[in-house]
Amino acid sequence: MNEAETRAELIDPALKQAGWGVVEASRVRREEITLGRLQGAGKRARGDIADYVLTYRNHKLAVIEAKRRDLPDTEGVGQAKKYAEKLQARFAYSTNGAGIYEIDMHTGAEGYVPRYPTPDELWGRAFAEQNAWRDRFAAIPFEDMSGKEPIRYYQEVAVNNTLEAIANGRKRILLTLATGTGKTTIAFHLAWKLFQSRWNLGGQPTRRPRILFLADRNNLAGQAMSKFTEFSAFEEDAFIRIDPDVIRKKGRVPKNGSIFFTIFQTFMSGRDAEGNSAPNFGDYPPDFFDFIIIDECHRGGANDEGSWRGILEHFAPAVQLGLTATPKRKDNVDTYAYFGEPVYTYSLKEGINDGFLTPFKVRQFATTLDDYVYTPDDEVVDGAVVEGKRYTEGDFNRIIEIKAREEYRVRTFMAEIDQRQKTLVFCATQDHAAAVRDLINQIKTSKDPNYCVRVTANDGALGEQFLRTFQDNEKTIPTILTTSQKLSTGVDARNVRNIVLMRPVNSMIEFKQIIGRGTRLYEGKDYFTILDFVRAYEMFEDPEWDGEPMEPVAVTPRNLTAAREPEVEVRQSEEPEHVQRVKIKLADGKERTIQHISTTSFWGPDGKPISAKQFMESLFGQLPELFRDEEELRTIWGRPDTRKALLNTLAERGFGGEQLAEMGKVIDAQKSDVFDILAYIAFALPPITRAERVEKHRGEILPRYDAKLQAFLDFVMGQYVAQGVEELDQDKLARLLELRYQTLADATAELGAAPGIRAAFVGFQEFLFSRDARGL
Repeated sequence: MNEAETRAELIDPALKQAGWGVVEASRVRREEITLGRLQGAGKRARGDIADYVLTYRNHKLAVIEAKRRDLPDTEGVGQAKKYAEKLQARFAYSTNGAGIYEIDMHTGAEGYVPRYPTPDELWGRAFAEQNAWRDRFAAIPFEDMSGKEPIRYYQEVAVNNTLEAIANGRKRILLTLATGTGKTTIAFHLAWKLFQSRWNLGGQPTRRPRILFLADRNNLAGQAMSKFTEFSAFEEDAFIRIDPDVIRKKGRVPKNGSIFFTIFQTFMSGRDAEGNSAPNFGDYPPDFFDFIIIDECHRGGANDEGSWRGILEHFAPAVQLGLTATPKRKDNVDTYAYFGEPVYTYSLKEGINDGFLTPFKVRQFATTLDDYVYTPDDEVVDGAVVEGKRYTEGDFNRIIEIKAREEYRVRTFMAEIDQRQKTLVFCATQDHAAAVRDLINQIKTSKDPNYCVRVTANDGALGEQFLRTFQDNEKTIPTILTTSQKLSTGVDARNVRNIVLMRPVNSMIEFKQIIGRGTRLYEGKDYFTILDFVRAYEMFEDPEWDGEPMEPVAVTPRNLTAAREPEVEVRQSEEPEHVQRVKIKLADGKERTIQHISTTSFWGPDGKPISAKQFMESLFGQLPELFRDEEELRTIWGRPDTRKALLNTLAERGFGGEQLAEMGKVIDAQKSDVFDILAYIAFALPPITRAERVEKHRGEILPRYDAKLQAFLDFVMGQYVAQGVEELDQDKLARLLELRYQTLADATAELGAAPGIRAAFVGFQEFLFSRDARGL
């Protein structure tokens, strides 16, 4: 029996006999757990697919991995354990239809069983202690949103683990999930289950709960409110927005609802009848809310000295769930001390490897003006320079400005990126963001005056409007946003392709948030690029980068205050910019000789940096069956017929023109030949541009032909440089002749008989792709 026959004739009947798919609330299904890591060129790695997932009362209790009858019954143990671990299913099974091998993922017990347990038996083993609220939660199915957005496996685990904590009486709960993995979706499903089961602090299902979603005050109000679109499954009258304008108009806070939403700014503002400061949250009794969801909870709220700790303390009777994207404890020790161990953690690395987040590459730049020491030939335009002081990255654009340095950096990254792609640029201050905006608009190829705009606190409503337009994937203008602190969070724009760092990032929390601006999935987006001028890539080498959560740290209120990360507090509002900065105009010779070097790194499935060559090999493998060595590839590529045959073979294997072009982008070889891409992957040969290839070989090619053919071949090479290797296909010859000479008759009159023209067109290509005199 093959695997399909084994399943149909042996496994399916055995499961049915045990009651799976027969007993009410039981279900058996093949499940696609992950999408598979994005690999570039429109391809994904193979996703994780479980042969059978046994679900009872909306809990995934077991995974079965099936193998064909003639394989050992334990052949699927490794896969079964992997899938059960991901799904947090209690049991894993491996079978060939005859023997059934069982693994208890909690106790580690393994061994053969004579039959599959029934749904009730498996439930009883998974949940030995009965719990009334667990049973009520289990009776409520996940809302499928009409099939538009099925819940992902890790979101389901996060919801179930949170509900289990609530059922067991835990009052402070923490979920740690990477930015872009759908924390708001998790919040909706939690609210849905609590609402439908009538859970409340009273302990009996006598009323619906009152649930508060408290968003990060650093989010823009309009965007924060838009999170409510995911809650549209609720009845309209269940839904309340706590809006400051409505409070002022009615003179009171709204209380008639079940699902409340507000931002910290609204809750912290308010006035009493005498006009004194009286935060709005105080108008609610302490036990008004049963369940509070705190978004971006690491941003100061759990700190004993935090400005909104008072909100959490006021509503102390409520069950409080913190949502954060940062698993580390060094920068947010107070958060973990307040909420305790996370009931579930889903990291950036897991999200990328599962295919739910977009991978990235890092372009690292080092320039000859990364630091600066004043010399008398430079002009001090404003301020007072400290002679002998070495100004470093943290000083630039805060205490010293050198316009030529910033202009060089802007020109460098504008030459690197596709200027049509949405890009975020992080600058040192609001003034710096304005200066970079102006430089970009002076350099841009776009004719639109709003191509690049600044979005900072000083830009007010106009900046917020630009941000909303930028987030609209159907809109292309503005294309680039510059900012200082504001956009490190609160930018849910799926099609961000580039993140440019022009200021140091000193906080691991903020660094992860900035990376999260690019990780969201978007059709046709295989990866995004971080263009790093400030050595932020060193953060990836930090043990805290996407590592496992550290052990809890015991702290006192005094230690909590000391542990606060100043960078986090600064981000709550834009930085003060009252310091007089030194402005330097470089001597002409210095300005003209600024140079840079750059390298590209990628992050592999294990979260470690790998070279571009290793990255490409992991995607496409070596190519030995198509050409044995570099010399054979040059020979194939130097003849139009053999080159076309190779291109057709590559296309049959899934690497057509579009995919090859995307590969060129990955290794920064957009202006190179496909030959260079293949040679780079197979032999680590550094790519050169098509223009460089023509320049190297023109002197060898043209003297072989008469003056008239030289002129035509020079024209052909120009077309090759401008358009690519497809211009050298034999099918293009007639069009090239017409483009140069208007008609074929005029071409033959100028150049001679057609066979001679064709021989020259085919023959020169051998020399174009041969090694030059230096062996390159």
